[in-house]
Amino acid sequence: MEHYTASCHCGAVEITAAFPQGLASASRCDCSFCLRRGAAAVTAHAASVELLRGGDNLSLYTWGTHTAKHYFCKTCGIYVYHQRRSNPSECGVNLGCIDAGNPRTHAQTYGEIPWNDGVNHPSDRTTD
Repeated sequence: MEHYTASCHCGAVEITAAFPQGLASASRCDCSFCLRRGAAAVTAHAASVELLRGGDNLSLYTWGTHTAKHYFCKTCGIYVYHQRRSNPSECGVNLGCIDAGNPRTHAQTYGEIPWNDGVNHPSDRTTD
């Protein structure tokens, strides 16, 4: 289990979390929100996310089922992390906010960052 810290651009918000697969779990999603956001996220245990500073500077965005909770810095606007809709016991942490993370060079160590099919998310399916 690897632990990393992550912070927004201005440094007002900082978190730490446990990452079961380290930085190798980075992925992208093509749902309407993630596609626009454009950030790769690394999987962390939600229970391990600890706010080190800036709780009063976090802004929360949710929509639809309100299961996914996306947290941004109110000052610089950077997405820091989100609680996942697909598995609320997990958080996705912005790879670009982790000191050791760099989406541009990630492939050199871990391979290309895969895409998840958020457009066809199981929670969006209706039964007739």
